[in-house]
Amino acid sequence: MKAIRHYFPNLTEKQIGQFEALEALYRDWNGKINLISRKDIDNLYERHVLHALAIVKVISFREGTSVMDVGTGGGFPGIPLAIFFPETHFLLIDSVGKKIRAAQAIAEAVGLSNCAFRQIRVEEEKSKCHFVVSRAVMPLPDLVQLVRKNILREQHNALPNGIVCLKGGELQDEIKTYKRIASLYNISDFFKEDYFKTKKAVYMPL
Repeated sequence: MKAIRHYFPNLTEKQIGQFEALEALYRDWNGKINLISRKDIDNLYERHVLHALAIVKVISFREGTSVMDVGTGGGFPGIPLAIFFPETHFLLIDSVGKKIRAAQAIAEAVGLSNCAFRQIRVEEEKSKCHFVVSRAVMPLPDLVQLVRKNILREQHNALPNGIVCLKGGELQDEIKTYKRIASLYNISDFFKEDYFKTKKAVYMPL
């Protein structure tokens, strides 16, 4: 939490309370099902919550924006983003029912009213949104192919509608097809912790 308050000093007291509540909730649910790596639970805020908030450094969603989190797992990056952007509507989808149920319970426990949850494969999801977000769910070309159908034409933000995804490692081959339109960000430019040295964020308009 210290790092989150450091990098985002303008959080409201309600948001701080919601972020603080996540640790106990994730520890409890992680004891029942494997939402995140057992060895990672002590690094929840750095490696999961703060990592998710790297998307905030790429785009600030305007009120009324709709965002789909594809392959959300235990709720990342969707739940931290929903706390940060209370006027943005989030749809969190995953094909694994027990993970979706856990993420929904966590969101309800912290009082999020701007989230919906659905157990579904992205191939079958028909709803439309301004942006798709994801965290290391699949290679970018595959994600582009699957979610292009879900992106609204109506523009609502400073950046054109598209994808913002969190990635790790070497991405040049993965994004080479899109190098003229994709923007690659080093998360280490946003956050100074060693964990982020190899982490990237990719934005691509669709």
